[in-house]
Amino acid sequence: MWLEDSVDIEALVAKITAEVVNELKQQGVVDVDRLPPPGRFQTLPVASDGKVCQAKLSGECAGVGCCSQLIPEQVRQVFQCGADRVGNMLGGKVDHDLAAMIDHTLLKADATRDEVLALCHEARQYKFASVCINPGWVKTASEALTGSGVKVCTVVGFPLGATTTLSKVMETRDSIAAGADEIDMVINIGALKNRQDDWVESDIQEVVRAAQGKITKTIFETALLSDEEVIRACTMAKRAGADFVKTSTGFGPGGATSHHVSLMRKTVGPLMGVKASGGIRDLETARQMVEAGATRIGASASVKIVRGEQGTGSY
Repeated sequence: MWLEDSVDIEALVAKITAEVVNELKQQGVVDVDRLPPPGRFQTLPVASDGKVCQAKLSGECAGVGCCSQLIPEQVRQVFQCGADRVGNMLGGKVDHDLAAMIDHTLLKADATRDEVLALCHEARQYKFASVCINPGWVKTASEALTGSGVKVCTVVGFPLGATTTLSKVMETRDSIAAGADEIDMVINIGALKNRQDDWVESDIQEVVRAAQGKITKTIFETALLSDEEVIRACTMAKRAGADFVKTSTGFGPGGATSHHVSLMRKTVGPLMGVKASGGIRDLETARQMVEAGATRIGASASVKIVRGEQGTGSY
């Protein structure tokens, strides 16, 4: 649309801004009564990291108070309601909100109690979505995280997925009794490759039932699968009632890739979670996974990721 030279741009912006704010107020998206009136750019708060927003200084920001940098709690609420992504214009950082999508992970065989407690402390500090630990540490983690809002996630049939359905069911029940909030189960990869789809789907479905309404994620080990097998696994997980599909254990021949995350997202649609895990050690890789469609990240280098540092770790 072309604008004539006589058009008052400032007035037009103010009019559009007022209409948007009014619409937001009607929908209850933000507390618009506390927003600065249109045109008062100088009253816009500084960003969550304490730095003055360059978009504000340049006049590019409309100043309506909806920047994801400035309202992290509202952004978290949007994710909790089911959103996969939040738009954030002008290059604003969302590292703090990325933390709410991370399962802070410690699954190595020689993990000690002190390491598990340190993991829980970090999860509290950075407000990660959960800690992901082996079943033997669920009770310890659950007690350490009481009242924190951080969930306890554990693994079932881990890391090979080749145990019986009964053993996975009992492991799930035991973990939930100990305080687990989320279950990450490894599917029977060999059965999937054999095209024994009824077995694979039943395996997932029984664990979902045993989880008694708790979040259930299905791990595929995508590095071992063809695209056709990934699509079949996603379809079965969705039919079986799982809440998430997940790329990798972190112990296989490869980790998460943007290709697999995108393929999984396209297959399961917008209402099911996608967890990217394995080899995610820095902020840029984590962002790539979110851009591809991930709604949860599994990582052992979580602290370095949210700090924007180069991370290490196998998961």
